[in-house]
Amino acid sequence: MKAGRITVSSRKFEVTEVPTPNAGAGQVRIKVGAAGVCLSDVHLLEGILSPGYLTGDQVTLGHEVAGTIDQVGQGVDSCSIGERVVVIAGERNVSNQITTLGFDYDGGWAEYLVINAELVLLIPDSLPFEQAAIIPDAVSTPWAAISATGKIQAGESVAVFGVGGLGIHAIQLLRIVGCDKVIAIDPREDARANALARGADFAFAPDDPELKKHRGLHAAFDFAGVTPVRKQALSLLGEQGRLIIVGIANEPIVIPNDMAFTYMRTQIMGHYGSEAHHVRELIEFARQGKLDLSHSISEILPLDQAAEAIDKLANKIGNPIRIVLKP
Repeated sequence: MKAGRITVSSRKFEVTEVPTPNAGAGQVRIKVGAAGVCLSDVHLLEGILSPGYLTGDQVTLGHEVAGTIDQVGQGVDSCSIGERVVVIAGERNVSNQITTLGFDYDGGWAEYLVINAELVLLIPDSLPFEQAAIIPDAVSTPWAAISATGKIQAGESVAVFGVGGLGIHAIQLLRIVGCDKVIAIDPREDARANALARGADFAFAPDDPELKKHRGLHAAFDFAGVTPVRKQALSLLGEQGRLIIVGIANEPIVIPNDMAFTYMRTQIMGHYGSEAHHVRELIEFARQGKLDLSHSISEILPLDQAAEAIDKLANKIGNPIRIVLKP
């Protein structure tokens, strides 16, 4: 079968032929219907990120995956051949360490994927594979940041810094929560326009003086992973305001004024990933028609063009939200 694989030591990527895997005990094999291309895939190829627990030097990329079960291993009774599923993007290994699909073990940029059966969730027939595939990570990460880390409540006012692949979904999800005011901040004009179309009340460039009129916010999210964003976000928060950092800058977090920080009882929280129940909740939102991901798929490319997809995302060609690969 074909698979898009990286040699970690050289960061060389290629779509190549590999043996088709078979499901072992407790596993299922999935015929991949769609797999998302994420900025973290780009960061892995660029050397910004590295696998934490990979055995060996090569791995198949792809941690956003949906498809159809076509083989069931011994002892599996929780799912059946023919069922449409999405894959949870990570699990704990035997040492209780969190490992990530497409980083620490083979992912879904392939024709087939073998995965532990407890890591798949059923999806309705009404949800296309390309939309379902991006729910784990592109949608579940902001949802977990909003609902679990930030604990955002209906009626609160919130700013979202960086409305790309994660932030644009945060805009939609904050609307589902019932926020009173949702503000998008992004230097790109087309990203701001997209944020308004997806439900933001206001959209500003970071240097827009009008932004200061919205001080006193309950919370702000950094999806941009840009250090100056944190200082600006802190300046917009009201008493007991929360800054939730999701984007990674790999730089120190600086508190500009500790007196103001303590007096206002400001909180800074880090967030990473999501749990299985967050994915379940989002599938249900989609099933009920509350969550529309049709606008999130910027382009669908064949697996053979994975390198082109990587280049488009890395260089923001067409400013994609998510590019999806189909074997």
